[in-house]
Amino acid sequence: MDPNNPVVKLCAQGMECEGRGRFNDASGLFMKAWHQRADDFERCIAAHYVARHQKNPSRALLWNQRSLDHANAVRDARVREFYPSLYLNIGKVHADLRNHEDAKRFYELAAKDLNSLTEQRYGGIVRDAVRKALLRVA
Repeated sequence: MDPNNPVVKLCAQGMECEGRGRFNDASGLFMKAWHQRADDFERCIAAHYVARHQKNPSRALLWNQRSLDHANAVRDARVREFYPSLYLNIGKVHADLRNHEDAKRFYELAAKDLNSLTEQRYGGIVRDAVRKALLRVA
């Protein structure tokens, strides 16, 4: 991702706020990113982060699905490594909503796309989370 992209910058700032326990500030930055988005790539990123701060699982599902829809609308490889995380998050919300079959389906989709992740820290975190999610629904 382009670190100079304004939406990416806002989401990175939001993640820094989360890391410091400033969740309201983080949520505000993610919403600001959503309001500044210009294309489906930026919409995908912003919606992914807005979803993290939804207290209601139905709202979280809405935002995660919105992120996935925008990822699907991007016609190049920029979102390729987002899919495992998007599927994982949608699976988690379905699990929270006790939609166990849907949760399992999305966790399996995440597992199928793990090869798109790099070997960096982020890839390892997502791989581990998918493995644990599959164990929970097995």
